[in-house]
Amino acid sequence: MSNLKELKTRITSVKSTQKITSAMKMVAASRLRRAQGAAEAARPYAERMERMISSIVSGSAAGEGAPAILAGTGSDNIHLLIPVTSDRGLCGGFNGNIVRATRQRIRQLESEGKTVKLLCLGRKARDILRREHGDKMVETYTDIGRVRVEFGEARMVAARIRELLDEGGFDVCTIIYNRFVSAMTQVVTPRQLIPLSLSDNGEEEAKATEPAGGPEASYEYEPSQSDILDSLLPASLDVQIFRALLESSASEHGARMSAMDNATRNAGDMIDDLEMIFNRTRQAKITSELIEIISGAEAV
Repeated sequence: MSNLKELKTRITSVKSTQKITSAMKMVAASRLRRAQGAAEAARPYAERMERMISSIVSGSAAGEGAPAILAGTGSDNIHLLIPVTSDRGLCGGFNGNIVRATRQRIRQLESEGKTVKLLCLGRKARDILRREHGDKMVETYTDIGRVRVEFGEARMVAARIRELLDEGGFDVCTIIYNRFVSAMTQVVTPRQLIPLSLSDNGEEEAKATEPAGGPEASYEYEPSQSDILDSLLPASLDVQIFRALLESSASEHGARMSAMDNATRNAGDMIDDLEMIFNRTRQAKITSELIEIISGAEAV
């Protein structure tokens, strides 16, 4: 039978933990509103820029003179993976899902004979992946979005990626992040940044708005298409990384809010169980003492 003092101490400890998890849940919820708004506001801009580039590329021939961000290096032997995690824990499976997806991607690429390099965004990705793949890490960025995600941080990361590309450090670059769906749902999303992977959303939407059988629009560009691409492609890389960081930030706060909510509920259930055990133990002890007193009185 458990000691009453030990039970009381444990109940007090769990109640203190419950207060902490409840406070963390409220903080995450307040930050989630801002982060979710920023992520949702960035999506249309990033999608529009992608469609604009897709429209320009579709109207020109991407030959040998195409920028490396668009066409790549012509090889796919060296892959640069960018896992995006948080600097802190206590956010459920948020970090674990990214690390798991990164490990699977590494195994898949190495089984195909490719060389893999890592550029980690977030302390958790660095700390976990360096145990097995420390030799693959070329750079790590921490404290990104500590208060809120700034575009300058995304531009700094993008500049480093372009430097590595110019130095021949990789052929293909893929960022792996959690895309925010709701506070309960975050989807691990790998997105190829270099060579730029253009979706067909813009073309399909354009076709949907054109009359059936109508002629396709013809555009003249000033300056030339290549000059426009030289300006747009680096900006697009900045925007895509910024979007990934915003999505990851919103996902982190959503995952932390859900995790802390579950922890608070579990603490409440544990407190109820411990108080029931405490009351039963105290009742049993009182009953035992009464029996001893009655037995002693009868013996006299």
